[in-house]
Order: sequence, then structure tokens, then C-alpha cells
Amino acid sequence: MLTNKIGHHLILRQAMIPRHPKLFPCIHGNRLLSGYKPKSNVKDSYRILELQEGCSLDDIRNSYRNLAKKYHPDSGSVTADSEAFMKVEEAYRVVLSDVASKKKSKEDEEEDQFKSKALQHRHYLSFEGVGFGMPSQRERQYMQFRVDRATEQVLEYRKQRLEGQCAVTDLMKAKDVRQSKKVKITQAIERLVEDLIQESMAKGDFDNLSGKGKPLQKFSDCPHIDPMTHNLNRILIDNGYQPEWILMQKEIRETIEQLRKGIVASRNKLEGPMTLCRQKQWNRICEQFIEDIRKLNKRIDNFNLVVPILSRQMVHFNADKEIVRAQKTYEALMENREASNSDTKEIIAQENVKRFGLKSSLFKWLSLILK
Repeated sequence: MLTNKIGHHLILRQAMIPRHPKLFPCIHGNRLLSGYKPKSNVKDSYRILELQEGCSLDDIRNSYRNLAKKYHPDSGSVTADSEAFMKVEEAYRVVLSDVASKKKSKEDEEEDQFKSKALQHRHYLSFEGVGFGMPSQRERQYMQFRVDRATEQVLEYRKQRLEGQCAVTDLMKAKDVRQSKKVKITQAIERLVEDLIQESMAKGDFDNLSGKGKPLQKFSDCPHIDPMTHNLNRILIDNGYQPEWILMQKEIRETIEQLRKGIVASRNKLEGPMTLCRQKQWNRICEQFIEDIRKLNKRIDNFNLVVPILSRQMVHFNADKEIVRAQKTYEALMENREASNSDTKEIIAQENVKRFGLKSSLFKWLSLILK
């Protein structure tokens, strides 16, 4: 009976004892116990320690030592204050915990980045990373994946080919439309030409043509030339027709000859050595000549666009070279003029000698007789 009562009291005592006792903050010798968890703000703690966030651990420790020497009650200094020291110690613990948490979070981030960049195991690298489960299951899933991918590629190829065929069909339709329009325009032009010919024949415009009513001359039996084309060209030539590019070529040649003669004549008008006034006039003449050459080069560009033979194309004229050429031509003309003047003077002198030589001999004979 006594034993049962003692056991009952022990059970009651155990039930009254809490399994997880709470830790209460208590101070022993002005120092916080290890179970104390401060609730100060992190920013206030940095401010109490006279630090800024992001400082190093050495700076935190040095600041704490200096403030502890300043406010510790046992230091014997004038600024000793137990409450201020408690605040400093609390702030020091808060700052240390903050630095430790930041360091841990940074290490966790680095570890996560390393894990994301780390290579996978070799059995995850096979089958292009497709599927899950056992290797045999993953192989079947990968084969199905390849079949699906091949099907998609075939469908995409068929789609592109159909689009290409549609584009070709549309292009052929547009080409047929353009061709039909071209045929209609050609037929309309032929009808218009035929109507104009019939109208001119009715008016009698063709009555004065040479060879009217006579048969066309037969063309030589050359198999490389179309007889119809040859006869048409011969008819056009006989009636004074010339292609546009031939007329342009002739016009360009005549223009450059006129420009060359004009600048030589202008230089000849100035005559003599170049003075300041003559040099100004010559510069104006050269500027006008350069502008004329520039216009002529534009006409050469138009000529090169219409000429049917590549070897018949012309190059641009250089205004500076043409001016130098005019100078040389003028100098050659001056030399010829001087040579001709000297020859003329010699001829005149010889004629004077012949004319007055007889008189001088007669005077000499008379003077001898009178003596």
C-alpha cells in the first residue's frame, strides 16, 4: 500500500515538470547568458556600434572592444555606464548573428549555382536526356520521342513544299497575266501600225519612194542571217534611218571636237605671255570648259546604256588632260607661226636683194665710166 502511494506521487511530480522548459533572460555579473535572444533592430545595432552595414568582421570586433573599454562598469573610466554597456553587448550579438546569416545565405546561393552548373550523371546524359525510370523504359520513351520528332519534321517538310508549290503557281499565274497583257498590247500596236500604213497609202505618201512597184532585191544565201531582218535593215538605211546610239555617238564626237577647237581658239585670242588679267580670263574659260566636259560625260553615260555592243561603249573625258592638250596645241601653233614668219622674212629679203642688186651694179658701172 505504501509502495503504491509513493509511485502515485512520483507520477504526479513527473507530470508537473515541463518537458521543454523556456529559457528566461538573466544577468550574471552584468553579462548576458547564452540562452538570451536579443530583439534589437539590426540597423539600430549597427548605429550603436558606430558602424555601417556590410563592414568586415574585424571592424565589428574593434568597435566592440573600444566601446566596451569606454562603457564597462569595471573600467574605472568617467564614461563607465552599465546600461550603455548592455546595449553595446546586445548590439554586438545582433550584428554578429546578422553577419553569420548573410554569410550562410551567400554560401547557400553559391552551392545552388554550383549544383545547377554541375554535370549530370552519365545515365542522365544518354537518350538526349529524354524519359525517366529504368534504362529500358527510358530507351522505349526515347524511341517514341524520335518517332514523334521525325513525324513533325516530315509534316513540316510537306508544309514547306506545298507552300512552295502555291508560290510557284501564283507566280505562273502572274506571269501568264503579264504575258497576256503583253500579247494584247503587241496586237494593238500591230493593228495601229497597219492602220497608219493603210492610211498613208491612201493619202499617197508612199508614191515618191524609189523603187515603188519593183520587187525587192534578193538577199545573199548566208544561212547565219535572217533575210527578213536584213531586208528591213536595208530599207531603213536606204531611207536615212539611223539607230539612236549611232546618232548619239556622232553627236558626242562632234561636241568634243568643237570644245577642243573652242578652247584652243580662246587661248589663241589671249596671245603672248600670261599676265594677271589674262590669267583670270583663262581661268574663267577653263571653268566653262570643265562644266561642258561634265555635261558631255553625262551624255556618254546615257550612250553606254543604249549601245547594244559592249566594245562600242565610251569612257569619260578628263577636263584637266584636255586643257593640257589645248596648251600643247597652242604652243605647237605658235612655233609653226614663228617658223612661217621667219621663212617669209627670208623670202622678202631675197626678193629685195634681187630687185635692188641690179641698180647698185649699174651705179657702180656708171661711176667707173665717169672716172
